[in-house]
Amino acid sequence: MQIAEIYEKFKESKGVTTDTRKIGQGQIFFALKGEKFNANNFAEQAIALGASYAVVDEMEHAQNPQCILVDDVLETLQKLANFHRKTFNIPVIGLTGSNGKTTNKELLVRVLSKNFKVHATKGNLNNHIGVPLTLLEMTADTEMAVIEMGANHQKEIAMLSNICEPTHGFITNLGKAHLEGFGGEDGVRKGKGELFDFLKNSHGTTFINQTDEKLTSLTKEKNMLLVVYYGADEFALKMTAESPTVSFQIPYSEHIYITHIGGKYNFDNMQTAFALGRFFGVSHTDAAQAIADYNPDNNRSQVIEKGSNSFLMDAYNANPSSMAASVKNFGNLKTEKQKVVILGDMFELGEYSQTEHEALGKLASEQDFDMVVLYGENMQHALIHLPKAYYFTDKFSLHNWLIEKAFTDTYFLVKGSRGVGLESVLTVM
Repeated sequence: MQIAEIYEKFKESKGVTTDTRKIGQGQIFFALKGEKFNANNFAEQAIALGASYAVVDEMEHAQNPQCILVDDVLETLQKLANFHRKTFNIPVIGLTGSNGKTTNKELLVRVLSKNFKVHATKGNLNNHIGVPLTLLEMTADTEMAVIEMGANHQKEIAMLSNICEPTHGFITNLGKAHLEGFGGEDGVRKGKGELFDFLKNSHGTTFINQTDEKLTSLTKEKNMLLVVYYGADEFALKMTAESPTVSFQIPYSEHIYITHIGGKYNFDNMQTAFALGRFFGVSHTDAAQAIADYNPDNNRSQVIEKGSNSFLMDAYNANPSSMAASVKNFGNLKTEKQKVVILGDMFELGEYSQTEHEALGKLASEQDFDMVVLYGENMQHALIHLPKAYYFTDKFSLHNWLIEKAFTDTYFLVKGSRGVGLESVLTVM
């Protein structure tokens, strides 16, 4: 069956799903395959649960008249998403980067929603499956879309860009993320730069933070055509404080906006949301208020108070660049409380893992912390520069130690990769 034919069935459906556990009446079920699963086996079950159709790519599972046989289910999902996207003549903003993608997206959506009906990536569904699912949820009344694109190897951003076809876009930053898959920092630069390649070839608009030398250099190198610079002009935000949360002023106003977001490094994210809001006609005051009102609840730069203790909870993910920014920021943070950092393993670093964890240990040793706590097998390499650090390799021991210490009047930075799950420390403190 051709994509155009499947699209007609999609228009009559209640949307798509890839999970029989969450299937809704009238949805189309896409039977995806993975290394450890084959959803073709659940096609009949999906139909029994109310799916209008099941898209499969194995003949033996296509006997039911409600099954649609295709060559490749994933490819069909992606092509259907692109077909749907092409029916919209609206701004589609694509974003990628090493750090801050989701925070940027959340801030930007809140700013743009002041003037438009915005559709955006939910959570971090930013991969080869999440992006198509996001696009297929766009409704006819959508006026603007914000699509987050993640990647851990070359050509992935190019592929996602070809699916969502952004008209506008930006890279949050270029740092040390997914070094194993990208093959080092140069690989990260090349991989993330694929968004710029798409925008240049499609005559899209690129937004560049002028204060970021890596991004401005990449822009000049690729000779980008339609570029909007921000961050260093008269319309830039001015940061007035960074502790315990960031506060700022808008151009030509003395009013101070106090945010719920911790970390000086998040100011660039606010600057981006403000600049894009301005570009699309959102008033300065509306944009600023939207930024100030955003209260993260996803373990990304959250400031949490528990008793006399404060937590800068940034435990959703970590890589060498984001970890360094967090450690430096916390080191510069002014507080009367004692400062304790709890740092967990950084993943997907491959051959760079030992040197990057050693470098993190050296950086932490240069800060004025009252205590450093390390967790995870890879963090043993940070100990070479932190002989007095407390080191744990199992969560049970870490939790028990925290309970026994019974900290009071302490400010904690908690950061580690997603697989470490360091947000669990809040449950015992």
